[in-house]
Amino acid sequence: MAKTIAVIGAMDTKGSDFAFIKSEIERRGHKAFIIDTGVLGEPLIQPNITSEHVAQAGGIPLAELQKRKDKSLAMETMTRGIAVVMKKLHELRVIDAGFSMGGSNGTMIGTSGLRVLPIGIPKVMVSTVASGDTNPYVGISDIVMFPSILDVSGVNRFSAQIYANAVGALIGMVETGVPQIKRKPLITASMFGNTTVLVNQCKEIIEQKMDYEVLVFHATGTGGMTMESLIENRYISGVLEVTTTELADELLGGVLTAGPNRMDAAAKWGVPQVIAPGCLDMVNFWGMDSVPDQYKDRLLYAWNPNVTLMRTTPEENVQLGRILAEKANASKGAVAVFLPLRGISELDASGEIFWDPEADLALFNSIKQHIRPDIPVYELDCNINDEQFAQAVSSKLLELLDE
Repeated sequence: MAKTIAVIGAMDTKGSDFAFIKSEIERRGHKAFIIDTGVLGEPLIQPNITSEHVAQAGGIPLAELQKRKDKSLAMETMTRGIAVVMKKLHELRVIDAGFSMGGSNGTMIGTSGLRVLPIGIPKVMVSTVASGDTNPYVGISDIVMFPSILDVSGVNRFSAQIYANAVGALIGMVETGVPQIKRKPLITASMFGNTTVLVNQCKEIIEQKMDYEVLVFHATGTGGMTMESLIENRYISGVLEVTTTELADELLGGVLTAGPNRMDAAAKWGVPQVIAPGCLDMVNFWGMDSVPDQYKDRLLYAWNPNVTLMRTTPEENVQLGRILAEKANASKGAVAVFLPLRGISELDASGEIFWDPEADLALFNSIKQHIRPDIPVYELDCNINDEQFAQAVSSKLLELLDE
């Protein structure tokens, strides 16, 4: 069955490139639904949705943008507008997938439209900036980024192959049927390399004992934001919030922050959750040379050549304990907090490099000082990765879900 693929781009300046994309999609037996985001001139191929329509959806008429000749304003308007247009097209079930191409500005506009499509809807972006930091463009979506190698500026022997490959990848996605699997209630779990042992044990315990499916998110900023998005959109029945390291990065300027709203969605919607201060002993930076000057004399550990961990201090842990407690206090649903007294990560264990009982005690005391009186706090004489801890937090979450 033929699928309809939204093709987003500036049909005035890059019309020949998009004409090639359109022909490739049609050659493969599918339909191209062209959406023009160009503001400079007339489109070289006829769009299904005009740039006037996109600009209007962004809040400013196209004629006004052309009159003012403000490139930044035009980009902001079309970025807003394409998101509105694509959301509506998906809601009306007009389109089955999304495709876009462009340079840095075209990528910003194109991915703004692709990001509104739900996870699982095929989406591909061919971009000149695909080999760099793509987080501003991809965010928490599942956009597949293709490096364009050359600028998106005409079809030649190299770009034709790249464009055809990108279309082929998208066609492969839209033609791939998803096998039917039993839909179970979903539990999210936050994990890091230093809590992998814990979360793997919890996943096994929960999925064996009860008919739940555990979704594990790597606490790398993007992982935490994606987890929050699923909770916010009401997909999740319970939360195993046992790796809260992103709070430390947010407080101290680490590179893996998930923003100030981390841990807010479960509290807002009253989703049952079990919380532990996993990996609050560390802040994350890239390679050792990326560590800010004010932290150069701190206890640093090269987790790998590209990731450097910095041990948090007792003073910082007092602040982190308060933040974690405040996040828990905002919960409208059942919540419990667990403290592993023999370390909050793999590196924070007796004899390991981040083992610091004084810093951990400052964290635990701060949590207990600021937590709501009705929220239970359980102190276990073990490391966070020990089986005892996994059994305790898993059993408590299942108990909260039963209630």
